[in-house]
Amino acid sequence: MPQAPSSLRERGRPRQFDLDSALDRAMLVFREKGYHSASINDLGTAMELTAGSIYKAFSDKRGLFLQVFARYTSLRNTHLRQRLEQQPNGRARIAELLHFYLESATDIEGRRGCLVVGSAIELQVLDSELAELVREALQRNLNGIITLLEGGQQDGSINRQHDVQALSGILLCIVLGMRVAGKMQDLPSQDDLIATALKLLD
Repeated sequence: MPQAPSSLRERGRPRQFDLDSALDRAMLVFREKGYHSASINDLGTAMELTAGSIYKAFSDKRGLFLQVFARYTSLRNTHLRQRLEQQPNGRARIAELLHFYLESATDIEGRRGCLVVGSAIELQVLDSELAELVREALQRNLNGIITLLEGGQQDGSINRQHDVQALSGILLCIVLGMRVAGKMQDLPSQDDLIATALKLLD
């Protein structure tokens, strides 16, 4: 039986691509533009994929965003956990947490923005599933800070008189605020910001 020309055979095949690399490129678009403002054309250009390839692989923009969001939170949580594990006590871990967010809010990285914070700003216009994913990510951040504070109180590096719930909320607002501010402008000296924030633990 005669075979179809190679060009026709290739045309019918889904385009092969490295998933993680494609998600990382899409991640930059979602971080810079937000979920609603990121178009399929924007995403296709960044991912070097046609719109058809995106739809075949992810069904739609929402499906792509779900995978990007999962990868973003997983990568950042793993990186942060590795850095925190190297610190000797709770206070030092809080300081490292602040360094982590400040570095993320600085220069080009800061201008790109945080996918979680950007999505939280869009929370009211996201569908219920996407909104819940964002809320869960923020709650994990809060729970992580609570754990660090409680550990610091147990090892004596953080004042045991502090209300952990109240203090964790303040610190969450600080780190999220860093990401918002970093999107718009350069932040003040990292050392000054962290030293001021750590006074809350005295």
